[in-house]
Amino acid sequence: MKMRLAMICLLLGVGTAWGQTAKSGKSDAEIKQEIIRESIAGYSGSCPCPYNRDRAGRSCGRRSAYSRPGGASPVCYEDDVTTKMVSSYRASHGEKQAPATRTSNGKPSARPER
Repeated sequence: MKMRLAMICLLLGVGTAWGQTAKSGKSDAEIKQEIIRESIAGYSGSCPCPYNRDRAGRSCGRRSAYSRPGGASPVCYEDDVTTKMVSSYRASHGEKQAPATRTSNGKPSARPER
């Protein structure tokens, strides 16, 4: 009986520890998509990005805020999201830095932003 209880406690302890270490933050790509979603949601008009549709259902294209100089400039594409924006998102949302991915030669796979 004591052995069975000890085994159950051990399994619960290991399971809890494993569950805490298995949780990881969002990837950079997921954070970029979230930044884009938040940027579009924060735009008050109907055409934040070229790929959106206006209230009449027409493609926004060159009429979008993204395509027009001056005024609002929503973030519409992953290439618009900087490394600094991702770091700021992580800091403000309590996310840990994602582990750097490495290539087979042991070097980081992405160039650092300058």
